[in-house]
Amino acid sequence: MSENIVNEESKIVKAMDILKKSSANIVSIFRILLVFAAIYLVVAFRRDTDAFFVTKQMVTNSGIAYYIAFGLTGLAFALDGLDGYLARKFNISSKLGATLDIMADRIAEYSYWILFAVMGWLSIVFPLIAIVRGVVVDSIRSVAASYGYTAFGEKSMQEDVVYRFICCSKFVRIWYAVAKVGAFMLIILYNVPTLDYYVAKFWYVFAAIFTETAILLCVLRGIPVVFESKKLFVDVDKEITEEVENN
Repeated sequence: MSENIVNEESKIVKAMDILKKSSANIVSIFRILLVFAAIYLVVAFRRDTDAFFVTKQMVTNSGIAYYIAFGLTGLAFALDGLDGYLARKFNISSKLGATLDIMADRIAEYSYWILFAVMGWLSIVFPLIAIVRGVVVDSIRSVAASYGYTAFGEKSMQEDVVYRFICCSKFVRIWYAVAKVGAFMLIILYNVPTLDYYVAKFWYVFAAIFTETAILLCVLRGIPVVFESKKLFVDVDKEITEEVENN
């Protein structure tokens, strides 16, 4: 009997240890699920819906669905710092965790920009800018990573003081995050189907300010990465030249 209790306790301890080690990754994945849930509510509860599990009667209460989507969006971005906190607290930082964190950020950002363009709430220019910027920056940073550089921190590829401030400083990174989540939440808010016209126009002004600020910072923070990427490819060219000469 005592052996069974000991075995059960041992299993619980192992399960808790696994959960602790996976906590940061679980949060990153959970954030993605929250984003998809919010997007589903926005699309499914529009007036001309033909989505699964949604009836016409339910659509009459679509304002509630949009408010839930509003809250889920805020929660998804609020949890952005939690995965990093858990990784540091439990000393479980890993390449997988860092990859999942960046992946969750990109999926959330691109999904919302595309959603709003598809719904006709934003010009297609906004998602195009965000996606092209993201692809270019992530591609350059993947090359930089092979040389030991990181996106942020002491080993950042940004050497210029001004560039480092724009890309790596907590001040700019926090304001960029605030601008994005503010834009995404406010765009959903002013499009709540049951919202009063003048109230919607009031929130529209703030949504426009946050949206334009977010896309401006998106581009601004990508420029230093492009400008300082030349050194990476110069080194690559040297390596290729040396390899060709040796052969």
